[in-house]
Amino acid sequence: MNNVDRRTFLGAGLTSAVGAALTSKLAFGQEKPQIQGFDDTETEIDQSSEWRPFTDRKLRVGIAGYGACQFGAQFGFQDHPNVEVVAVTDLFPDRCDGLAKACHCEKQYPSLEEMIKDDSIEAVFLATDAPHHADHAVLAMEHGKHVASCVPAFWGGTPEQADKLYETVKKTGLHYGMFETSAYHDDVYAARVIYHAGGFGEIVYTEGEYFHYAPVSTPSYNDWRVGMPVMWYPTHAAAYYTCVTFGSLVEVSALGKPSINYFRQPENNAYGNCYGTEVGLFRTSSGGMARIMVSFDTPGWSCEVGRSRGQLASYSEGYKYNGAVPESQAIVEKLNLLKPALPKTVDSGGHGGSHGHLMNNFVESVLKDKDPLVDVATALNTTMCGVIAHQSVLKDGELMKIPQFETLRPRG
Repeated sequence: MNNVDRRTFLGAGLTSAVGAALTSKLAFGQEKPQIQGFDDTETEIDQSSEWRPFTDRKLRVGIAGYGACQFGAQFGFQDHPNVEVVAVTDLFPDRCDGLAKACHCEKQYPSLEEMIKDDSIEAVFLATDAPHHADHAVLAMEHGKHVASCVPAFWGGTPEQADKLYETVKKTGLHYGMFETSAYHDDVYAARVIYHAGGFGEIVYTEGEYFHYAPVSTPSYNDWRVGMPVMWYPTHAAAYYTCVTFGSLVEVSALGKPSINYFRQPENNAYGNCYGTEVGLFRTSSGGMARIMVSFDTPGWSCEVGRSRGQLASYSEGYKYNGAVPESQAIVEKLNLLKPALPKTVDSGGHGGSHGHLMNNFVESVLKDKDPLVDVATALNTTMCGVIAHQSVLKDGELMKIPQFETLRPRG
């Protein structure tokens, strides 16, 4: 990581996004939380393709967390032919029971700290509270486990976690992947294929937007969601650059709009935060520009969307490719822009049909000894940009440098 003055960061921390109003009954068998994006979503899969097994080996996985989002079972580890879910854990016994039933697993542990002592477990999926994502990942890797984690990679108030996570991955040589759902949105997948085939040239301008109206804070462990700075949860929007190019955002000037929401009044949340909408203008590692917006405060259309404009062509509005240069059109015409097939037992799942693809990518990456698509460098670059953007908001748009992380090895 580049040498950036740690005193530029503000302290205090806990993590992740505010959700829409949802049911408060969360135990297994009760009504599912109604949170935007968590529903199964139509997605474009290459119907001519077929997932083919490459090994009979099963990755032995432990799963941690079955809270408001019930993410522990949402990504389908329990349905993959090359996975055995050998243990689950949640701090609340009823949720742990629910996770065990959902994952068809008998072995339960009262905590992650206990579960990672199980030598039969090779990899851990962290669906725990966001403030502990990085600490839990480090702890699991220190016990020899590969790690997949929900977003964000670390929580904004404790950026020291980012350095420690990166160094732990580097030191242990274990696989770490962040399950950034935008990475497998149909449009991001297609733009990534086009970009790496040369169809865009360099990206001149990117937009990434995460609108998720939240008039009521989603229930969360120790209330970490209540009043959180929205740019501490930037990954769904920032991925429209980082998960297309695998580049990074290197500096930012950002502004915010104070909220009228009760729990976003500074005296009503642990963060002293008043902002429910923040917008950053970033410089990219390729010399282009990106506008990243996160808002949990504006009613109406909720979405995780973006678009790319390159030197040769642009990509916008789903699959509509607006080609302008014949050479780039010729490149794109030869490309398959549809996501490949998954194992027949695995559903694409929610968040734009991304869940199954993220899980399958992680499993195959470990078994093939390559890093996941959203490796530790991309995970941290996709998270850190929002942390610094919020700092810029607090300094009335001051242009600020963003710490950078470099990829450690090839992706799977």
